[in-house]
Order: sequence, then C-alpha cells, then structure tokens
Amino acid sequence: MQQPSPIVPALLQPYLRRAGDILVLDGALATELESRGADINDPLWSAKILLEAPASIRQLHYDYFAAGADVAITASYQASFEGFAARGLDRSQSAKLIRLSVELALQARDDFLEKAERESDRPPPLVAASVGPYGAHLHDGSEYRGDYSVPDRQLIDFHLRRIEVLLQAGPDLLALETIPSLREGELLLRALEEFPHALAWLSFSCRDGASLNHGESFASAMAAAADSAQIVAAGVNCTPPQFVCDLLTSVSGETGKPLLAYPNSGECYVAGDNTWLPGQTDDSLAGMAAQWRRLGARIIGGCCRTGVADIAQLSRSLRT
Repeated sequence: MQQPSPIVPALLQPYLRRAGDILVLDGALATELESRGADINDPLWSAKILLEAPASIRQLHYDYFAAGADVAITASYQASFEGFAARGLDRSQSAKLIRLSVELALQARDDFLEKAERESDRPPPLVAASVGPYGAHLHDGSEYRGDYSVPDRQLIDFHLRRIEVLLQAGPDLLALETIPSLREGELLLRALEEFPHALAWLSFSCRDGASLNHGESFASAMAAAADSAQIVAAGVNCTPPQFVCDLLTSVSGETGKPLLAYPNSGECYVAGDNTWLPGQTDDSLAGMAAQWRRLGARIIGGCCRTGVADIAQLSRSLRT
C-alpha cells in the first residue's frame, strides 16, 4: 500500500516535487574502485585512494551520475584525522584530504553538467559528504556492532572534527551513515547542532528486520531522527536487502521525514580478512526497490558491493 507522502524539505523538493518521485543515490565506492583495480586492503579503505589515485574517485562519481544517480556520496566514510595520523600525516594534511573527498565529487558534478545528456526536468545532482561511524577508523569490524566503549565527549569530538572540515568544502548535505547504535545516532545529532545551517540525512545499519546492529529498535532510532530539524531524511543502509521491507514497515506512519534505503548487496563482510561471503538474496537491487517504494521509501540506492550497473538498472526501473 502506498504510504502518505512525507513533508519534503526544501533541499529535496526539486527532486521529490511530484507524487511518488524518487531520488536515486549512487552505489558502493570502495568495492567499485576495487573492481577497477584499486587496492583497498588497508585500514584506510577507500580513503587510501584519496592519497594514491584521487582521479579514479572523481571518475567513479561521474560514472554514477551518468548512470542516473541524483546524489554522490563522498569518499570520506573512513577518512579521519586518527586514520591519517597513523599513516604519518599531520592535521593540515589530513584536513586537506578530507576536503578533497568533497571537492572530487563537486568536480565530477561539474564535469557531468558540462558533458552529459540528462533529462531536462532533473535538477543538478547533489553531493552528500559521508560521515561514517566511529568504529570505521578502528578497522576491526566494530562499525557493524557499535560496541566500542568510549566516552560520549570523545565520540562527539571525533565527529565534530570531521564534520567541520567536510562542511568547509561546501557539500549540499551530510550523509550520517551506517550508524550501528541509537547512542551514536543521538550523539551525531548533538554534534550536528554545532553547525546549525548544515543539513544531513541519518541512516542506520541493522542486523534484522527490526533492530539496529547494536540491538536497539530501528523505530526508536527513527524517532530520534524525526526530532531534528536538520535531518532531511532518515532510514537504513549497509544492511542486507532482505530486511528492508520489514524495517520500513516498522516505521510506517511514524515519521514525517522522507524514508531512505540503500542496502548492501546481501553479501556478508568478514572484517578479519577483508573478504565477502555469499548473501541470501538472488533478486536484483532494482527488483527489490519497487517494493521499498511502495512502502514509502523516496530515496533509494545501493551500498557495499553494488556498482554502476546496479544503479543504472535501478534508475531505469524506478523512472519508467
């Protein structure tokens, strides 16, 4: 059953101005770069490519735009001052690389608007600066559990430093994504209040059809997001796609925010050796997205192990 339309924030109105219209996100960055020959077997993960081959990131953003994506999510998910310091970079050098992640997406958008043919009624793509969870820089899989024991102040300061530098580069919004616990989500919302003009979406990673990876209910996390005027959309990402329908159903009618869903491919990541195990779904991202749309999702894309071809198929299927 089609859910009632949410209140659409001004930033998203040009994209969601028609009843039932959809904002298409891009897909994976790190694993797609890896499929093109990049070596991301490193604690910095995709942030390593900011150091070694930034032009390849810019090209991938462009390719996602050309495939139909309305949003580029930057290569800053695992970019942190702590991670770059472990590589021997000072604060100034680290800040430059974090800003570069946004600049590359903005440059790719300029390239796309100059060269590519696109639907005349589609507005220019957006750039969302990725803010991943604290556990991502630990490179121990805790980003998928949320069980790191650090004081609230330390967690807030970790995010504050990155958010400040990302915003200096001028993204359209922030992507607070793959958040595994209610606690970290709430602390991120507190950090966001330090930048009152900034907008963001907030997206949680989940272990089943009702719970965050840390165990709290998805509904409680979405309720926290609903209370923030700076959050323009909320939902789920980096979660097996077979859980998305139940997750969306669990918050039906409970939030006035547009719902977003960008799950992974369904494969399982093994943190210890950086490998992926087969998943439990044989359906395509585009095939499943039609049901998410019926359940109220207005912003749809892919996460780990999805690629340009998946987003091209998704865009075609949702817009026909």
